[in-house]
Amino acid sequence: MSRRLALAIAIATTIAATAGCATEEPTNPDGGVTVRMGFSAWPGWFPWQVALEQGFFEANDVDVELQYFEDYLQSLTSLSAGALDANTQTLNDTLISVSGGATQTIVLVNDNSTGNDQIIVREGITSVADLAGKTIAIEAGTVDHFLLLLALDDVGLTGDDVTIEALPTADAAAAFKAGQVDAVGAFAPFTTTALERPGSTVLITSAEFPGAIPDHLVFESSFVEEHPEEVQKVVQTWFDTLAWIEENPDEAVAIMAARAGVSVDDYITYDAGTTIFSKDDNLEAFSPGDSAVHLEYMANQIADFLVSSGLADERPTLDGLLDPTFVQAADA
Repeated sequence: MSRRLALAIAIATTIAATAGCATEEPTNPDGGVTVRMGFSAWPGWFPWQVALEQGFFEANDVDVELQYFEDYLQSLTSLSAGALDANTQTLNDTLISVSGGATQTIVLVNDNSTGNDQIIVREGITSVADLAGKTIAIEAGTVDHFLLLLALDDVGLTGDDVTIEALPTADAAAAFKAGQVDAVGAFAPFTTTALERPGSTVLITSAEFPGAIPDHLVFESSFVEEHPEEVQKVVQTWFDTLAWIEENPDEAVAIMAARAGVSVDDYITYDAGTTIFSKDDNLEAFSPGDSAVHLEYMANQIADFLVSSGLADERPTLDGLLDPTFVQAADA
């Protein structure tokens, strides 16, 4: 498949396949609503594992069916297809979903990638310009593909100047480690696997594009409209979990490292590459502004980029995309 996007095709297919099919809303034994929520391998999303194990969903009286996805792309298509009510995903991936016909609402910023998204290269590649003509393993259409295109654009290249080997991130990292490709786009914890290749180095990271990769909790828009109380309780759980992590860092890191499948020492190295967002950080991100700090500004920048780079056929609408009310009402 060309760089013209596995994700958009997958989302369009799942939306078309489920059009007109009602998905039965799950309920818990007490007759309340169950929130079907997905998350995947990313340091900014592992706090949800802490929330689960420490009972913070129950403490906030919300029934959450938390599903972990080894394949991030599957979590995106599951939300778009109605198999989930909420998912953790990046801003650009949310906009691609919206451009494909999904209706989604961002209610919380979990973090901003400040180095944990990386383009890692084999020995002998020392600049972005050196990537011309090389084969790069990457999960097509996801955030590291976006990072790669940003970096190429900076030196006057495009996605057509490289060969994309479209693989799930875990497989992409393994392929690079095995010497099958020249470079890989990956995020932590899969960067640890990629860097096990002798002579490999990190060429660029998300730290060089500040604000470009914010990570969120995203709900199906109709769920937000129909069940605002449940959404509020999930958002509150996030801030309660962060408070517990701050007071119990060693126990929290052990939980998150176990979910990531890496050592505690490796997990600690991810800390600087992910900036977890407090309530104040969230309030600033949701406020109007003309810099990468502000979500509406970044959403417009990314929407234009997705179209110009061929990652989306039409500019996604931003109507109903951002809802700050749950963060505003949270006790943190």
